[in-house]
Amino acid sequence: MNIPRIDGTEFGSITIAGEVLDHDVLIRPGGKVKKRKKKLSKEVYGTSHVISLAEAEYIFEEKAGKLIIGTGQNGMVKLSEEAEAYFARHGCKVLLLPTPRAITCWNKEKGPAIGLFHVTC
Repeated sequence: MNIPRIDGTEFGSITIAGEVLDHDVLIRPGGKVKKRKKKLSKEVYGTSHVISLAEAEYIFEEKAGKLIIGTGQNGMVKLSEEAEAYFARHGCKVLLLPTPRAITCWNKEKGPAIGLFHVTC
């Protein structure tokens, strides 16, 4: 399992394995880093601060027992009730923490996990 280490975050960016990214990211259980598809939630709620069922379905992978969500520098991101129920039905534990704290958890994670990190508010 080649999980990339997250070096840190500042408002508006996240540094993963030495590369500074200026957008929200999704890290797959195999370690692939992708740009977050915020529009899946924005289309439903008008904001990317509430994770929709459509985004939850896109995020989830069977082999991951945990989803670590960096909720932003000030902790603004939340799960919708539908997204929360979806992860619960699939036995995926969700950890929501402000992004700096979520990074610490991510870097200590041993099992297959998904990471979603919001880089602003």
